[in-house]
Amino acid sequence: MYEKTVLNNGLRLITHTMPRMESVAIGLWIRVGGRDESKNTKGIAHFLEHLVFKGSRKYSCRQIKELIEGVGGMLNGFTSEEATCYFAKLPAVKQFQALDILSDMAINPKLAPQDIEKERFVILEEIKMHKDLPQSYVCELLDQLLWPKHPLGLPIIGERKTVLQLRRENLVHFKKRYYIPSNIVIAACGRLDHNKLVKRLNATLETTKFDTKNTFIPAPNYEQKPKFKILKKKTAQTHLALGCYGINRDHPDKHIFSLLHVILGANMSSRLFSEVREKRGLAYEIGTQIKGFADTGIFLIHAGVDNAKIYPAIEVIVKELEKIKSRLVSPTELHRAKEFYIGQLRLALEDTLDHTFWIGEPTLHLNKTYSLSGVLKEVKGISPYDLKRVARDIFKAKALRLAVIGPLKGEEKLYGCIRNL
Repeated sequence: MYEKTVLNNGLRLITHTMPRMESVAIGLWIRVGGRDESKNTKGIAHFLEHLVFKGSRKYSCRQIKELIEGVGGMLNGFTSEEATCYFAKLPAVKQFQALDILSDMAINPKLAPQDIEKERFVILEEIKMHKDLPQSYVCELLDQLLWPKHPLGLPIIGERKTVLQLRRENLVHFKKRYYIPSNIVIAACGRLDHNKLVKRLNATLETTKFDTKNTFIPAPNYEQKPKFKILKKKTAQTHLALGCYGINRDHPDKHIFSLLHVILGANMSSRLFSEVREKRGLAYEIGTQIKGFADTGIFLIHAGVDNAKIYPAIEVIVKELEKIKSRLVSPTELHRAKEFYIGQLRLALEDTLDHTFWIGEPTLHLNKTYSLSGVLKEVKGISPYDLKRVARDIFKAKALRLAVIGPLKGEEKLYGCIRNL
């Protein structure tokens, strides 16, 4: 199903040919992110991601954008806790053009001093914008509670102080250490020819092999007692993020973890949406998210709640966590969750860009790819007892972390809200 080649310089290429498609999506992944930074360089991976789009050895900033967007394509990038990714989706006939641009951007960025200074203040504005969005900023506060004084607890975007003090030599050193072929995966899906992409890469990239080992500080789980972080602010809604430590990205229980997410808060049929919004009208927005890292993870519940109803909302949320720990999920509800989970995956794999993400990330971190048939087999074997077991491991009062932004009063009630978990 997937073809993979390791080039002489250590770069890995993985592809999936989808001959009926008119597009090709290409993702260039670098195994470096926010948790690889020191306290003094926090935000450098994100800063570098911005600067890569400002021009490379072969392409100007304008050419990078116009050569992709000018043929109807799209180009973007992101920085996460453990990876940086640059990606493009465009008509298949222009795939070599996109491959050349992405490769030259990542490996040969200009990092011009004037671009660094301009982008520094763009990022400072981005930090301000992020802090002005309580539904987003509350999740950052939750990270601080989960991993205090640890890179995972610090914002990927960086902080004003660190962004101001980063210099070109810091960026060059960071890029030289991590942006090397053996630390890069290129994933491509669509109407393509794997062997032609290999030849193109061999013709355009250096063949010298450099090896590096990413090292990061292990993430401890602090479970002594529940913790809260409150930012009192005059807002029309109170925003909350309640989280527990999860599991790593390749844990044997990863699909069980995902099904808990589906049942509790992934859609409008979920328990939290039904109980908090539909039945009681306590919130407009409520849902769950999950993340898996190399050595830990997070289960996150987020909501925007009427200021006067924050405590009833938290009590209902905790009640639903206790319920899924203590009672078996019915066969009907479990079947529906499995169908949603697999259905969402099937739909995503029809899209060339989503399929590129599906194969790119596990290749980068685990040097492996998953198959749809393999996922189907694992999900089919999950029982209500599996869900109860994993829920009991994760949803514990001593592991609860709650961040709140809003005009909160009577915050001493927070402990009482979680007493039954």
